[in-house]
Amino acid sequence: MNWRGLLLLLLMLGLPALAQERYWQLEVKGGIGPGTSDFIVTELNQAQIDKPAFVLLTMDTPGGLYSATRDIITAILESRIPVVVYVSPGGARAASAGTYILYASHVAAMAPGTHLGAATPVQIGGPSLPGTPTEKDKGEDEDKQDTSSSGGTAMERKTLNDAIAYIRSLAQLRGRNADWAELAVRDAATLTATEALEQNVIELIADDIPTLLQSLDGRTLELHGSNYTFASSGLQGEQRQPDWRQRFIITISNPNIAYLLMLVGMYGLLLEFYSPGFGVAGVTGAICLMLALLALQMLPFSTAGLALLGLGLALMVAEGLSPSFGILGGGGLVAFVIGSVLLFDTPDQAFRVAWPFIAAFTVFSLALILVVVRMLVKQRHAAPVSGVVAMIGEQGIALTTIDPTGTVMIQGERWQAHSQHPIAANQPVVILAVEDLTLNVAPAKETQA
Repeated sequence: MNWRGLLLLLLMLGLPALAQERYWQLEVKGGIGPGTSDFIVTELNQAQIDKPAFVLLTMDTPGGLYSATRDIITAILESRIPVVVYVSPGGARAASAGTYILYASHVAAMAPGTHLGAATPVQIGGPSLPGTPTEKDKGEDEDKQDTSSSGGTAMERKTLNDAIAYIRSLAQLRGRNADWAELAVRDAATLTATEALEQNVIELIADDIPTLLQSLDGRTLELHGSNYTFASSGLQGEQRQPDWRQRFIITISNPNIAYLLMLVGMYGLLLEFYSPGFGVAGVTGAICLMLALLALQMLPFSTAGLALLGLGLALMVAEGLSPSFGILGGGGLVAFVIGSVLLFDTPDQAFRVAWPFIAAFTVFSLALILVVVRMLVKQRHAAPVSGVVAMIGEQGIALTTIDPTGTVMIQGERWQAHSQHPIAANQPVVILAVEDLTLNVAPAKETQA
């Protein structure tokens, strides 16, 4: 064997060992949406190829959307690389959907001062947590109308029971406390890190990542029919980051950003309609509106809230087109505020528009209405500058003798004129009234006297 073959053999033998010299670290912070799901699923799939020692998922989340959460859990269950979920730092939480992900992990760990639970499914605009029924289920009229003494409709019980079965199956798969998992769903129960360890909900409590690595070292678990032993001592972590596409999806799926894009899009199109020009406002508005619609597809928005928001903007536009001295504008402002509040009508603060955003756009819209009303009032008291009324009092020159009719020149135009007093040609005249296409005039000197 020549030196090239020997070098190739050494490289081939060394690659697996080098792959085991590191672990991957992913971060989930904030609400779990499509962007977060795409990032985690993509990284877990890539991990099956690159084969790091394990994947560490640090988590601090108030909850997430059903489809995104389910995709993450499916990727974890199918992974042949161990996934360690670590709720950190202190003060973090794995609430709602985060509890499901924690139960699905191969090893569950928490930092002191963290908590988990409150995993009851909540139906909002669209599915929100694991266990939400499909549209087919929603179409069953008998289920919608059926009620029982235990409270809630058959649809609500179906949602709850499905969520309970889902989290119990995850608990049984990982050998964790299934009874408390049911309480977390049924009664929105919560636990601190210490209580979770005592009740066999998690396996480890660690102050930080180095401590967690020491605790993992030597731990054995079953992974797809074979035993896996952690050798985490001295491993180097590789921080994995979302790519530009995933960061873009995460950004626009933020409810505040989606709300901002929608309003900028609507105002941009309105500005283009009011003052057509080069199309900058219109093009910008159209792009922002399309991005907002894309974001709304990924978020649990309320149809009623969106309709009220659109009605409010329409009424405020109508105020400018058909002046009502604030009546249409005021009604539109009320509808705008209510629609903004209800746009993402969910108890999960991670998927609601922040009050400062709503207040800022409400003040902006109110200022816009006040400007329009002020301009209308000012125009109402201003003297006419065009039309028949504006011609009264204007002076001109008699082109012919007027006795009692003749022709005058007013503002460069020839008019038929009528006068009660004879007026000689080239004599100044003043307009007293306009009747159809004939002017009632008088000698200018008479009006000055």
